Amino acid sequence: MKNLSVLVLEDHPFQRLMVVTALRSAITGRIYEASEGGEALSLLKACGGVDIAICDLQMAGKDGLEFLRESGNARLVHSVILNSALDPALCQASAAMIECLDLNFLGELARPLDINGLTALLATFQRTRRRAPAAPVEPPPASEVRQGLARGEFKAYYQPKVSINGESLVEAEVLARWHHPQHGVLPPSHFLPAMQTHGLMEPLFWRMLDQGLELQAQQKRTHPPATLAFNLHPSQLASRLLTSGIEHALAQRQLSASDITLEVTEDGLESTPAATLENLVRLRVMGCGLAMDDFGAGYSSLDRLCAFPFSQIKLDASFVRRLKIQPRTAAVIRGVASMAEALGLDLVVEGVETLEQRTQLQQLGCKIAQGYLYARPMDQAQFLGYCQTHPPGALH
Repeated sequence: MKNLSVLVLEDHPFQRLMVVTALRSAITGRIYEASEGGEALSLLKACGGVDIAICDLQMAGKDGLEFLRESGNARLVHSVILNSALDPALCQASAAMIECLDLNFLGELARPLDINGLTALLATFQRTRRRAPAAPVEPPPASEVRQGLARGEFKAYYQPKVSINGESLVEAEVLARWHHPQHGVLPPSHFLPAMQTHGLMEPLFWRMLDQGLELQAQQKRTHPPATLAFNLHPSQLASRLLTSGIEHALAQRQLSASDITLEVTEDGLESTPAATLENLVRLRVMGCGLAMDDFGAGYSSLDRLCAFPFSQIKLDASFVRRLKIQPRTAAVIRGVASMAEALGLDLVVEGVETLEQRTQLQQLGCKIAQGYLYARPMDQAQFLGYCQTHPPGALH
């Protein structure tokens, strides 16, 4: 590995020597070493910063935590590898702190030194560094977004939710993409903030629903349609026209309410007027599925599960990302899977990207997953082809 700059912060001389020696065999570039946080900060200020800090946490003087805070705030470090003998729970909390500092946490280095593990962490950094960021596109004005809606430039894309082994399609989430005449296909991060600010989430929802139901009607001519999940914005939940509008759209195409699921984010339920509860109950009475999206990302998930008529939980992708670096996360996922089964709810795990994650999730009792390992969001033609090779399967 070429042109890496690495700092090793370790107060134990032999442990520091082992890591530095391994680095000299693995990389070309600058290697700095320090036995105390203050010394490490002085080195970084003098050299202008490093790509990676391999950091112990517990030491005399300025310890690793203080070093990470100060170097992170000064933008002197890009990525961090922890190399500490502290209790795993404390290392997990430290990893969370590192991410809060907007530093890239690569993982933990085992003691005694695992050279293969160190090489793997360095390779992770190399892969992330090679990913060139997309050229930024300026956020659009509200007038441009409205014109895009009027011209039909917002298209439905479909990301499958599948059995954990990837063999059968359970349902697909409908996601908006803007086919911009100048900038090409734009993701939601480009246009959703403007839509939320200017009250355009409702017209976007009805366009996604219309396109999704048209696809289901097309499928129904030859075989049962794939179940589709549509995202509801919190501002829509109390609308008096919500349930009647959905019912009318289904009836127009002779589709069943059981063919769709409505996804609601957990934080969208912080304030719950009677009209919101009425709509959620009506949707379930109609036969629609109701999913709590981003479960675990908020602060009152369990209370919401008791109060609202959900049929599905979508576990936030952050839990999957933390599986490798926070061992406690596995216990949390196992607990959520058991709870969902006891409550008669389907659990969908979001953000599954690797075979290793899939294997872990299977062992933890998860049955349904969504993520890039299985499929990225795809346009209508691609999704129809996907349905041909992945037959629909039951949720249970």
